[in-house]
Amino acid sequence: MSVAASVDAVRGSLRLQVEVTVADGEVLALLGPNGAGKSTFVRILAGLLRPDRGRVVVDGEIWDDGATFVPAHRRELGMVFQDALLFPHLSVADNVAFGLRTRGMRRGAARERAAGWLARVGLEELGDRRPAELSGGQAQRAALARALAGDPSLLLLDEPLSALDARTRLAVRAELRRHLAGFAGSTVLVTHDPVDALALADRVVVVEEGRVVQTGTPVEVSRRPRTDYVARLVGLALLPGTGAGMLVRLDGGGTVAVAEETSGPVFAAVRPESVALYPTRPAGSPRNVWPARVVAATPHGATVRCELAGQVPLVADVTAASFAEMGLAPGAEVWASVKASEVAVYAR
Repeated sequence: MSVAASVDAVRGSLRLQVEVTVADGEVLALLGPNGAGKSTFVRILAGLLRPDRGRVVVDGEIWDDGATFVPAHRRELGMVFQDALLFPHLSVADNVAFGLRTRGMRRGAARERAAGWLARVGLEELGDRRPAELSGGQAQRAALARALAGDPSLLLLDEPLSALDARTRLAVRAELRRHLAGFAGSTVLVTHDPVDALALADRVVVVEEGRVVQTGTPVEVSRRPRTDYVARLVGLALLPGTGAGMLVRLDGGGTVAVAEETSGPVFAAVRPESVALYPTRPAGSPRNVWPARVVAATPHGATVRCELAGQVPLVADVTAASFAEMGLAPGAEVWASVKASEVAVYAR
């Protein structure tokens, strides 16, 4: 089982040009901001939209190439949306069995398979209920069971966790990960949440403004972001510049000392936990120390995340106690310091 898709489509002011492949058993995450074209691409894979140009091939079968078009109801796929979209007039069991029945499976056999899937997702006691009687997490589990019951070649997950509260999201994410690990087909997950991508995907494709801007494993993308959008998602300050020996001369002015020699166009990336803040210039002669101004402060777990403006824009995590002791608040003037060994440098 495998997917190869190359899509060129115009929707309003957006031109979507995306090419991806998804291997057998692989989970591919499409990560990007709202309006980037991720959901449009998934709907093209599903046959709900047609591209202006392109080609979609699954398991060697052409689903769309301009001349040939397989309609959505004939494609061997399962799809889960962010709001489940269960049929309100059917029981949960009949929802799960719906796709099987439309493909000609006898009612008894379809309900038997549906019952098996409801048991696998922990809803074996809820098959006779209507969707309105389910919680958000239960509805998403039912939608997942419906998508997988037909043994699809391709599973499409369009923001499947975004409508859930934080606690339910954790539980459903863990369950989804377990089911994806045992799914033999190809999976495409649409998300704007890096945690979902890190937890569920084997490979990430970052889409911005209709274009692929970065591809790699979740670890590669999170450690070496190539756009400011991705850097902000994973909490890094991304500083483009030019390597000059043990320095990086930033495009926006200023320099950053690094631990290894570098040259040519590079990114310097700094993690928030690597940034130390001081009310006055620190003593000694640290190689990287800059004046900065706090422009925003947001609670972030056990710390406060401070966005810093200055010649070298940074993000810093400080403890709540330090935040209070230093009197930090938007507008506060501070000094920021980063060890050269804490700066990651890689080619642009």
